Amino acid sequence: MKKLKTLLVLLLAGQLLHAQQKAPTPPMGYMTWNFYADKITENDIRTIADAMSANGLLKAGFDYIFIDDGWQGGRDNKNNMVPDPKKFPSGMKALCDYVHSKGLKLGIYSDAAQLTCAGYTASLGFEEQDAKTFAGWGIDYLKYDYCDAPSDWQTAIQRYSKMANALANSGRDIVFGICEWGDRSPWLWSKKAGGQLWRISADIRDKWQSKVAPKKPADLHHSGAGILDIVDINTSLHPYAGPGGWNDPDMLVVGLYGRKGPSGDLGGTGCTDTEYQSQMSLWCLMASPLMVSCDVANMNANTRNILFNKDIIAIDQDSLGVQAQCKFKKDDWQVFVKPLQNGDVAVGLLNRGGQSNTITVALSDLGLPFTACQATDVWSKAVTSWNKSVTLKVASHETKVFRLRNK
Repeated sequence: MKKLKTLLVLLLAGQLLHAQQKAPTPPMGYMTWNFYADKITENDIRTIADAMSANGLLKAGFDYIFIDDGWQGGRDNKNNMVPDPKKFPSGMKALCDYVHSKGLKLGIYSDAAQLTCAGYTASLGFEEQDAKTFAGWGIDYLKYDYCDAPSDWQTAIQRYSKMANALANSGRDIVFGICEWGDRSPWLWSKKAGGQLWRISADIRDKWQSKVAPKKPADLHHSGAGILDIVDINTSLHPYAGPGGWNDPDMLVVGLYGRKGPSGDLGGTGCTDTEYQSQMSLWCLMASPLMVSCDVANMNANTRNILFNKDIIAIDQDSLGVQAQCKFKKDDWQVFVKPLQNGDVAVGLLNRGGQSNTITVALSDLGLPFTACQATDVWSKAVTSWNKSVTLKVASHETKVFRLRNK
């Protein structure tokens, strides 16, 4: 730990001089990887932008489109990175302008090595040049992956700091997403290294839980991380999240329904709508970035109801920026508590088990500043009174979420 602190001080002094708070609340938007993989095209991005603008996702707060791996076409004769001319014939600047014209922001992807995870051109050794290229196009966000890079944390800090400094000197405010999958405890150093969010786990798959219980988080790279696996990793990381720096548990799989592709690998055969709603609830309680990854142009009613719920989104986007704590875990259920800026408190009750469960919770066990309150169910909108304790029936894999207000 002493070596880590010393290295951060030496490497990041220049970075911190440029520091300003970006991402005061968790970023929200659409990430292309799960649905399009590396086949993403300019026309796909335009279709996504049109759909998000027309169907209400933008109005609900999802204001980014994040282009993941596969957009790259190599480098030109001046070593400037260029988009694939077949996939992006109009160029990235024109696409940025189009996305911005819809009221949206555009994110892009690279890697802190010579090649990306899918084998495309990456940014190692070209950090300053690439950052200025991205800024010149009008890019608003960079997801920076870590495939084909060394396993030690010292090199990771150096490489991420170098790109963060390059972005800070690019002439444009670009949010920086660190993506090394939690293998080097990025919550300990990513904010000082210039990141506004950092992935905390292996890639999410479209499933509730890994069939093989991981002995350590890195095992999920091989068995496939489900919703509950990532919740279990993120539960203890609440001290590290806050305005300008967020634990990132990866994309929402809501509405994918077992689609073939990246999210369908390693047992990703799909979830129930109850499980998808539970993911939305837990991600919002945990103040997570919200990155939709289904087909936004063709969402069914259940998917829309989950993604468009303004009351659960308000909990995620609350300006106090506190990640919920798990106050207690018993048998197959656990309870999360998240204080909110106006004095309200969000409470989530998760039934991890395979059958419905009746849960009794004493308000005193939650550490609340009141013993009687008005409780609004953010999904059903029912309003009830809680006095000292409450007993609730929670379906299998459901997460009930309430906004509590002192009476």
